Amino acid sequence: MDIIIIGAGIGGLTAALALERVGIRARVYESVGELRPLGVGINLLPHATKVLGECALLEALTKTAVATSELIYLNKLGQEIWRELRGLAAGYAWPQLSIHRGDLQMILLRAVRERLGEERIRTGHHLALVEQMSDGKVRARFVARGTNEEIKFVNTDLLIAADGIHSTVRAQLYPHEGPPKWNGVLLWRATTQGSPILSGREMISLGYSGLRFIAYPISRREAERGRSLINWVAEIGRDPASPFRREDWNRRGNLEEVLPRFERWVFDWLGVPAIMHGADAIYEYPCVDRDPLDRWTFGRVTLLGDAAHPMYPMGSNGASQAILDAKALAQALASERNIERALAAYEAARRPATTEIVLANRRQGPSEIQTIVEQRAPNGFDNIEAVLSAAERAAIAEAYKRVARFDRVWVNTDSVVPELTESGAKFQ
Repeated sequence: MDIIIIGAGIGGLTAALALERVGIRARVYESVGELRPLGVGINLLPHATKVLGECALLEALTKTAVATSELIYLNKLGQEIWRELRGLAAGYAWPQLSIHRGDLQMILLRAVRERLGEERIRTGHHLALVEQMSDGKVRARFVARGTNEEIKFVNTDLLIAADGIHSTVRAQLYPHEGPPKWNGVLLWRATTQGSPILSGREMISLGYSGLRFIAYPISRREAERGRSLINWVAEIGRDPASPFRREDWNRRGNLEEVLPRFERWVFDWLGVPAIMHGADAIYEYPCVDRDPLDRWTFGRVTLLGDAAHPMYPMGSNGASQAILDAKALAQALASERNIERALAAYEAARRPATTEIVLANRRQGPSEIQTIVEQRAPNGFDNIEAVLSAAERAAIAEAYKRVARFDRVWVNTDSVVPELTESGAKFQ
């Protein structure tokens, strides 16, 4: 079976590794000429690290990432609303990992090159057109990015589009869809070298929808030095009807646009302005998604990751869901030799699940808890129980875990449990 994957991001590279694990060697085509470790931090939930562990990547990941131990929600005054254990600390067989997006992509890229061969990744190939041929094959036309100079045509049995929120394939399949949908929130993202926040393994979120600050450490190396590479996100709400610039992970932002809203967010355990000032570079982009589709697959062409289900970055689910897509697609193709039936099985497993998450994230996902508290107690509280009971808070958190498919019992079922060591991970 000949397969090509469009896009060498997290979803596309994981798909190549998941397919190789079941004996299928795909080729990956990437638009940019050089793959570099760009971006800022992301979180990988246990169900995603389970997939990457099955692809024999957990040791490399745990040498680089921080194993998140706790998630803490606070209001804008720094008062605690809710905290819960995460990853291994919560009894999962797999860790929740906080890692630099570029580090994750480079780990995936090295593994693909080592296991499939350097020749299986083609950079500088921008997909221009996909055609379904009369003989059942799929034909892809590639051009040079920027010049549109034709490079080659490639025929294949199956094309997997993992080319992101601005997917060329999705645009061809849905030509009238239009641009991504903006919810009025702008995000400023950066990393800052500093002292550990609390124990150095927590993810903290202060504020509420439209005025929120999120921070967590992403470097094990810095943690072992007693320092912290802090990934942070500052969120400010604006009028959704106002224009926004095309989102881009690498567009520079302006600190002066965001800092004034957080200048008074100074607590005895955290100084938000100091963290912001410490960033070398800040990136800004609008919080966007797209409406869920009623179909991902057309013939022998299918969508994966952000090309299929771009979602607001709530609940640490963007990259994690792309990784789950990769496993589901590999399993389907390994179980069913008929490509069309395999794609139908993949879509049946993943499209309804990701539709639920896209819609849940539009309702703020688990961080809805902060907005409820802000609405009920904008000036703070003496007792959180009088504002939102523990049962209500737990219900919100657990409901999202079920929607996003990272309930602990489900994740731990049928796992090859890794034994984590000081140097990384080994399997029992």
